[in-house]
Amino acid sequence: MNESVCLFDVFSCFSIVIPVLNEEDNIFSLVREIGKQLQGQRGFEVVVVDDHSTDKTAAVLAQLRKDFSWLRTIRLSMQSGQSAALWYGIWKARYPVIVTMDGDGQNDPMDIGKLLNVYQELSRKSSCCLVNGNRVKRKDSGWRRFSSILANTIRRRLLQDDTPDSGCGIKAFSRETFLSLPSFSHMHRFLPALVRQKGGVVVSVAVRHRARTSGSSHYGTLDRLRAGILDLIGVSWLGKRAIGQGLIEEETNA
Repeated sequence: MNESVCLFDVFSCFSIVIPVLNEEDNIFSLVREIGKQLQGQRGFEVVVVDDHSTDKTAAVLAQLRKDFSWLRTIRLSMQSGQSAALWYGIWKARYPVIVTMDGDGQNDPMDIGKLLNVYQELSRKSSCCLVNGNRVKRKDSGWRRFSSILANTIRRRLLQDDTPDSGCGIKAFSRETFLSLPSFSHMHRFLPALVRQKGGVVVSVAVRHRARTSGSSHYGTLDRLRAGILDLIGVSWLGKRAIGQGLIEEETNA
């Protein structure tokens, strides 16, 4: 049993939610790697949401289900985007604590235990909280690293969310907190800001990042840049109109 994962005394049940699009090679190895990492762990599930892939992803997942009883798979009827796939998987998740991961294998399952242990400590102080991965040594192309740094810099300054890598796919939070957030396309890139707007607590934790071994990104950089400007304005608007932040009840003699 992996001790980095099995240290929980407050909760023991969690769902790992992974959105995928045309990841037939990467999802096969990722699911098996998660199984090896969590060997002996009880009270967990892995929910893989297939965003209507056109390759053999669905067939690969069907085969994997025969080998792992803790694996659940969902196939969307049409391609809906990463945030929609993530939202649907979390909505269908059975357990109160959620870990999200990208389906390309660049997030390392060895970090699952680290994030859950930090979340456990954080949740004792605030039920509305999020642990966000920070890819300190990214294994991406120079263009992807540049665009990510630029996007994170603009996002931090405008939203003041103080998160160095809000686009990192590996995160831990409660299902209840996530489902209480406003849902929209690309919302997964703004989760730290959205949680803070609710008065929640966000902590960033250094995580590993690995090079892709197969395929290429299907949720493209240009798509993110185009949508990001409008999303950023919208999230900033929400933050300025949030109710409840900083409110303190005045004591009265009833």
